[in-house]
Amino acid sequence: MKRILLALLITAFTAGSAMAQSCESKAVSKDGKPLAGAAKTSFLKKCKADACEGKAVSKDGKPLAGAAKNSFMTKCEKDS
Repeated sequence: MKRILLALLITAFTAGSAMAQSCESKAVSKDGKPLAGAAKTSFLKKCKADACEGKAVSKDGKPLAGAAKNSFMTKCEKDS
């Protein structure tokens, strides 16, 4: 049982760092050049927000709303 829990914990941390890398790797223009400056910043912010949006659910499975959602989104975007 401990091995399964440890494996799940390691997988969760790996997925979090992979998600951040995927936003960085997706930050390219239509012609294949890497984005820079304000365009990159805007893209990364939107990418992280989209990644966190699906995770913003309460313990009973309902989507968060209002201040709870804002707080969760802020924390999630900082962590990723």
